[in-house]
Amino acid sequence: MVSFRKKKSSKSAGKTGDVAAANGAPPQADEARDETSAIPSRPPTMDDIPDLLATMEKEKGEKAANATKRIYELCDVGHKQNRVPMVCSGKYDVLTPLANCLTQESGDGRHLACLALNNLSIPTENKRVMALGPSSAAVIGGLCKVIAEDKQESYLCCICLMNLSFLEASITTMLQHSPVAEGDSPAAPLDNPDSLIRILEKLLKNAPAVPKSGSGKSEGVRWACGLIKNLAKSEENAALLGQTDIPKCVVENVRNSTTPPSRWTSNSLEDFSLFVILNLAQWPVSKESLVDAGAVDVVKPIMAEGDLQGLKATMACAFLGAPWGDFPETGSAAAKSISELMTNIIEKKGKDGQYAYGVFKLYTATKAYRDLSAAASVDEASTKVLAVPSAVALCLQVVSDLVLAADDEANGGSKYVPDVKSAEYSAGAISNMLSAILQAGDPPRKSIQTEKACGEIATMFTQYSKLEGTSEDGKEAALKVAEEIKGASSSVRPILEISHDLWTQYRKREGQPLDQFINQEKGIEVDESGPLDFLPCVNSEGQCHIL
Repeated sequence: MVSFRKKKSSKSAGKTGDVAAANGAPPQADEARDETSAIPSRPPTMDDIPDLLATMEKEKGEKAANATKRIYELCDVGHKQNRVPMVCSGKYDVLTPLANCLTQESGDGRHLACLALNNLSIPTENKRVMALGPSSAAVIGGLCKVIAEDKQESYLCCICLMNLSFLEASITTMLQHSPVAEGDSPAAPLDNPDSLIRILEKLLKNAPAVPKSGSGKSEGVRWACGLIKNLAKSEENAALLGQTDIPKCVVENVRNSTTPPSRWTSNSLEDFSLFVILNLAQWPVSKESLVDAGAVDVVKPIMAEGDLQGLKATMACAFLGAPWGDFPETGSAAAKSISELMTNIIEKKGKDGQYAYGVFKLYTATKAYRDLSAAASVDEASTKVLAVPSAVALCLQVVSDLVLAADDEANGGSKYVPDVKSAEYSAGAISNMLSAILQAGDPPRKSIQTEKACGEIATMFTQYSKLEGTSEDGKEAALKVAEEIKGASSSVRPILEISHDLWTQYRKREGQPLDQFINQEKGIEVDESGPLDFLPCVNSEGQCHIL
């Protein structure tokens, strides 16, 4: 999220500041402006808001701009504590007057309104009100208007929209923004040139192939890609984005970059564009548009970087169906980095210098592992690269945690309850890796530990297949796994045994019931008083015998 700070000098008004070196630290923008009118010496207070809003609505020009400036000062970096009360207290409606300022021809009032809206869009509590509340149409509509008219504040409007899009509950509604004139019939976003999606598409399409770094145009494109990165996390949004030229534009952003991927900074145009490619690639409804744009050939060389950009490129290539031979180091680097990501997400932590917790979703990481295992399944040697016990145990953990969460009578649980998609993808990964997981030991021999592992894992996948909400693909993968593992108990399976042991250790640490997946079926004793007592010879003096 992006905030703004005031500098003492007004010479660099309207320019963005440097991106902080620390990963994830927000860039700061200089919002100082030259003011020709006298500004009251007394700093504004929250009690002044009603009068300031009245001035903004009734006055024009300099007076309105000065009132807007004082509204901004109440929520600047030195007054962060005011941001939530200004939006959420119910005492004021600051959003509508600020949104109205965005339509002004006067640059001062418009610029100050952009700054204020940016600062107000940072607190999580405010995002819901601004993106989904009564003033949301005015706020989003005003921001879109500035972008569409290519004003110098366009980049500030893109930053504000990106801030709001960090609230995932808002992203579908935001991309549906499609205003029409009063009295006109509603128009679908793709059919309306004034919709948010078409405005963003136009901004990206009209950008120069190699925009001047730091220019207003390049900053607008950069932050627009940051906004699209967040919007593309929704499958519904991805379906819309895939029908525009946006996928082609972000692929070209990466293709045309003259900066080596190892030097891409967080929040750079290339960083955002690769994130867009990754988020769109994971959805079937949008990945073909990337394939058509040549994304695989553009992204493939980045996999060798081995850092955050390499991780993103690796997952994107897995989603886009790159062949196994395209992955560096015969796939071992990809297997290690994605399984590490899965572990970090489940343990609710990031990776120093690369990503924070929450940047990636578990369903993204598990889907990447499933698709990577599908690429490796061409032969057992390739599959063995992925089927290491720690990764197999992790997939078992994801599925079993969902099964346990769905059982109201089970005790214990996990600190990370996976979603149904993550469980489906984990089951799919296990299914793809079965040939390596079930590789027999040498020499072949019976093993009690293998028998126990086969029984518990087969039971767990059978239970998962019966859960309400499990997709057909999930059921098919689970039943295949259950059947093949159940039939593999006759000989020792080293990888399966170790994986089962790691999974059991995890369940012990979490205090989960260890008998949850033990088959409880028992044999039925049969005697003369049992279930055969319907026979005419039972309890008679005859010589009938039960064999």
